[in-house]
Amino acid sequence: MDGGTGCGGQGSGCCLIERLHLVIQKIEQEWPEKRLLVLGDVMLDKYIWGEVGRISPEAPVPVVRATHRSEQPGGAANVAMNMAKLGASVVVVGFTGGDEDERLVAASLRANGIDPAFVSCEDFPTITKLRILGGRQQMLRLDSERLGAHAEADHERLLHQVVEELPRCHAVVLSDYAKGVLVPSLCQAVIMEARRRGIPVLVDPKTADFSRYRGATTICPNLAELSLAVRAVSRDEIHDLDALLAAAEGMVGDLDVEFLTATLSEKGIAVIRPGNRFLAPTVARQVFDVSGAGDTVIAVLALCLASGLAIEPAVQLANMAAGIVVGKVGTVPVEKHELLAALAPEIALHAEDKVLTRAELVRRVAVWKANGESVVFTNGCFDLLHVGHISVLEQSRRQGDRLIVAINSDASVTCLKGPNRPVVRENDRARVLAALAAVDAVTIFDEPTPLELIVATRPDVIVKGGDYNEDTIVGAREVKSWGGRVAIVPIVEGHSTTRLIERSVAGA
Repeated sequence: MDGGTGCGGQGSGCCLIERLHLVIQKIEQEWPEKRLLVLGDVMLDKYIWGEVGRISPEAPVPVVRATHRSEQPGGAANVAMNMAKLGASVVVVGFTGGDEDERLVAASLRANGIDPAFVSCEDFPTITKLRILGGRQQMLRLDSERLGAHAEADHERLLHQVVEELPRCHAVVLSDYAKGVLVPSLCQAVIMEARRRGIPVLVDPKTADFSRYRGATTICPNLAELSLAVRAVSRDEIHDLDALLAAAEGMVGDLDVEFLTATLSEKGIAVIRPGNRFLAPTVARQVFDVSGAGDTVIAVLALCLASGLAIEPAVQLANMAAGIVVGKVGTVPVEKHELLAALAPEIALHAEDKVLTRAELVRRVAVWKANGESVVFTNGCFDLLHVGHISVLEQSRRQGDRLIVAINSDASVTCLKGPNRPVVRENDRARVLAALAAVDAVTIFDEPTPLELIVATRPDVIVKGGDYNEDTIVGAREVKSWGGRVAIVPIVEGHSTTRLIERSVAGA
């Protein structure tokens, strides 16, 4: 591939890994503080779910026996749903028809904490897409919409809604499905106003003429859309990916965007700047339905840019999110806990990302529980880690899906063990424990007991070594009160930190 490649070259995952702690901090702490605006074509996705058992005698088509129906916000509204499920506050602006389908979209958005700021146009019914599924396979899609241009006054009402909302927003997404909302004049007015306020604008394009999006922060075409846009500019047929991306580099300056962000199907996502390209490869998943994957990508990118994250780790994160959503059936948004779960294998390899403050731990536990994982808690000083500690930790981990290890602070250890302890300082003890595969999170507590921490995290299981009994375990009563249990595991006889110290002194 010609042109420079950022962060270790094409296909490198280092950008995300090097910034893993920052990325997790953005997701857990900053994304819930962001408000995003989505302007575009609002739709209602309808589904008829059923089973296929035979071929119709009337025509060579399968007969679907309907079992149930459902509705879901679609189009620009699905982009908003993705953002909300990732923790952001969202307002969505677009045309609707003042009809029952508008009411269904608005009700669903409000139920998910999204503000619908619709402009109703009675001559244009709310756009719907009806999908019929047999099992997990989509059999047919039926679109209902009225074609034709909206009145200029309708677009002025949209612009008024956007300008009113912009001061409270941290990023704008123009979600174009070529259904009549994002005409050139509206696009330029919104981009100029957002740019004046220093707010990033991301565009999911539909037209081959990208000039209406001039001045946006980034335009995010898929491979087909990028090919059409390049052909519209160069008038040449380009079938080679490298030549296509080279041509796209030339468009960046012409369009006055910071970069292009192109989704390249199974090849991944490319960030394109003049003379420089970065390619984030796809995350392999079993694909059931690609509908909504592009909405997921731009939702993640918008939140990343709103939070000040560089585009290279942002596209890698977006790739992960897209990999999750294509494994679902229908237009179903990815949720924050699913995205953090996808990062879990990398977190496990980076000890510093497992050492958490109390507030961070509470958020991490919420993610685990949202994924249906059981949480185990154990605590101790863990000064001079030895085989007895390892045995207890490994047995503790077997009690559930995730293990929290709470360690006494240095001051707390000194109170318990005397002025010459701890031998190893709290931050070092935490880091060593976090490096163990059995441990999912480590936190430090300064109180005489970990009771406050136990109540804050509400573990499913609390574990102590065999030299305790249930009546002497701090937090046992509380854990059992919310349906949890207490586990007492055997200890390895003859191993303790005190004995290690005594032997070291004797040896010296």
